[in-house]
Amino acid sequence: MARPRIAVHKFSSCDGCQLAFLNLGEALLELSEQVEILHFLEAGMNDPATPVDIAFVEGSLSTPDELERIQQVRANSRYLVTLGACATSGGLQALRNLEGRHDEWRDAIYAQPEYIQTLKEVRPIASAVKVDLELWGCPVNSDQVLAAVRALLFGVSPVDDRDRVCLECKRQQAVCVMVTQGRPCMGPVTRTGCGALCPRFGRDCYGCFGPSETAQTDTLAQRFAGLGLVPDAIARRFLMINSQAPAFLQTGRVFFHTPAGDQDD
Repeated sequence: MARPRIAVHKFSSCDGCQLAFLNLGEALLELSEQVEILHFLEAGMNDPATPVDIAFVEGSLSTPDELERIQQVRANSRYLVTLGACATSGGLQALRNLEGRHDEWRDAIYAQPEYIQTLKEVRPIASAVKVDLELWGCPVNSDQVLAAVRALLFGVSPVDDRDRVCLECKRQQAVCVMVTQGRPCMGPVTRTGCGALCPRFGRDCYGCFGPSETAQTDTLAQRFAGLGLVPDAIARRFLMINSQAPAFLQTGRVFFHTPAGDQDD
């Protein structure tokens, strides 16, 4: 039987989530015996238009060219899986959406802005094409990627772990940094996947794996206010890596550029 075919595509991103593949090490070598990787520029394979069974996409849609290219990727793949925060919710580059001054930023940065072709807003992949599975994280977890590949190869739906980081902290026996240190931790509204890495080392979670299921973001924002954070600081907690995730965006906009003292308006 022919081996299932896989492609890994890059859009606007830092390549960090593609490294989740390369960092698999020996497991990647074992995987390459089970599948045929046809396109993966980071690893040296270049055939972006080839039809595949699974297409992994890293990065957001930031240019008109990328809007066209994602349509081709979707047409040439049986399953399309988004890798990481940029692909699932726009990533850090989507922060420019909040200002609404696309032309001003572009003109201030580039000497010849007329040659720069960008979309007015950065978009996640799912805004343009059907996505079969979203893998959150900045970057994604290597084991998470491998588990998704194996599940798809066996024809079953990959497990979508939407548990909160707080539950992972309990499993890891990590002391709550918000309760004990008063740190504005995003763990109560962020999905796990990182192994509660930051809280285990005494740092507050900053939400890099996106919103958990039924995230009570408004309640957490009020708790942050009780800890002494001013409105802009609260907004920055939600409007960061996953700023375009609806749960984070809705709450973050309430506090974004709100003068101190007006957060209850």
